[in-house]
Amino acid sequence: MTTAKKLMTAEELLMLPDDGKRHELVKGELIEMPPPGLMHGLVVDAFGWLLGSFIRLNDLPFISTSEAGIFIEREPDTVLAADFALISRERIPEPLPDRGYVFGLVPSLVVEVLSPDYPASVANAKTQMWLDAGVRLVLTAHIADKTIVAHRDDGTVQRFGVNDTVTGAPVLPGFTCAVADIFAY
Repeated sequence: MTTAKKLMTAEELLMLPDDGKRHELVKGELIEMPPPGLMHGLVVDAFGWLLGSFIRLNDLPFISTSEAGIFIEREPDTVLAADFALISRERIPEPLPDRGYVFGLVPSLVVEVLSPDYPASVANAKTQMWLDAGVRLVLTAHIADKTIVAHRDDGTVQRFGVNDTVTGAPVLPGFTCAVADIFAY
């Protein structure tokens, strides 16, 4: 007789000791990830600066976050860490808890930066989880070939090369950015 593997909850994930590793919880299973490399951090920072500046200059009702745990599914629990995310201010609970995850606080836009050795199957599965949770736009930045792929909630997928301009539609109408600027480290 086999025994069922005990699934972890979001609350248990939060209580893990800080061991210097990054963790996500996917359908109750703990996923351990190595810390990101320098290129990864530079690309996340570029997105943060460009998107954050656009939001502030246009006084848009979003907050931005990076590496925050986003609690998207319960029983079994799924908590994903977005490299960068924009969350509509109208979704933010008052008061915002000092600690823990807020179930159902789904971003409008998520950025995932993929290192060259990141498995495509894992990236595709995570993108689909974000879209299934209600994220309207997932931008995946591929460091290896300096491309960005936009996955929209209407099912469209668009690839942008280093000489192209990526847009923020449908979440940030009017936002455009040269892909080369994202990878200009």
